[in-house]
Amino acid sequence: MTIRDVAAEAGVSITTVSRALNESGRVGRATRERVLNAARRLGYEPNDLARSLHGKATGTIAVLVPDITNPFFPELVKGVQEVATAHQKLLLLCQTSEDSEIAVQELLHLRRKRVDGVVLVGGLAASEQLDAALAGLPVVAVDRDTTVDGSQVVRSDHRRGGRLATEHLIELGHERIAHVRGPAHLSVARDRHDGYREALEEAGLPYDASLVVEGGFLEEGGCDGLRALRRRRRPFTAVFCGNDLMAIGALRALEDVGLAVPDEVSVVGFDDIHLASYLRPSLTTVHQPIQTLGRRAAALLIGSAMNDEQPASEVLDVHIVRRQTTARHRRTEVR
Repeated sequence: MTIRDVAAEAGVSITTVSRALNESGRVGRATRERVLNAARRLGYEPNDLARSLHGKATGTIAVLVPDITNPFFPELVKGVQEVATAHQKLLLLCQTSEDSEIAVQELLHLRRKRVDGVVLVGGLAASEQLDAALAGLPVVAVDRDTTVDGSQVVRSDHRRGGRLATEHLIELGHERIAHVRGPAHLSVARDRHDGYREALEEAGLPYDASLVVEGGFLEEGGCDGLRALRRRRRPFTAVFCGNDLMAIGALRALEDVGLAVPDEVSVVGFDDIHLASYLRPSLTTVHQPIQTLGRRAAALLIGSAMNDEQPASEVLDVHIVRRQTTARHRRTEVR
């Protein structure tokens, strides 16, 4: 069925059908209903490609994530999907593998597909090529900075989260608190580290760079980071890990050398992924509203694509979730 068939069925012009279906131009309510009823009777479906060639929205948005194996990102995408579905948008999912060149190629493909906008999730280093590929597209960035004109940002308060994690350990009597941080080029890792440092300094505890190691935001990063800390032979009684996957890796490394958690070492993560509450011992962590991040990003993007007024950025609050991997300091130190 074509738009011409709908026009014949409804007894109106093709132009009137186009205006009625696209909700553009002046079409009376009765005429619009007649057109819609005719389209339903005939089973007519608009050709999204043809509409896009005429400058119309394609009803498609994309989300770029660094790594679909990290449980944080599927949970965030679930939030994006909820809003996309509610607005009858098709969602395309792309994995960048934390590689800016891959991201640029994906974005160029998406531009050719005429997507209505992009949710860009953190994990990529800033680059001129990336910004150029995003230029002209409605963009909402999650947990990353962007210099693209008109782009918006949704993030959690990562600095506050780093403070809360460290303050929790200080309240338990820990003074030698190590930090296995995320990659230095990522703003979320820098913010969490800065919060850790601020909490130490406000408590009158010295910041010891030898107790800070950098790793990737995966289990291997936490495992390798904990082993690197022990090789330095600097005493510590607690560890704040840059995310929950790193904390899981740190727990494995501690178990491998026979150190009990939390009796000998307390461990705190960040994110509060679904798995955190099912670990044994269950993981104390900083909760950020992962699905809400996705929902807000999608809502901002769809509103932006429809030229609605939207805020330039949103910062969502975080809180500490106390579970079984932290306990009061027993005045013993790990080397």
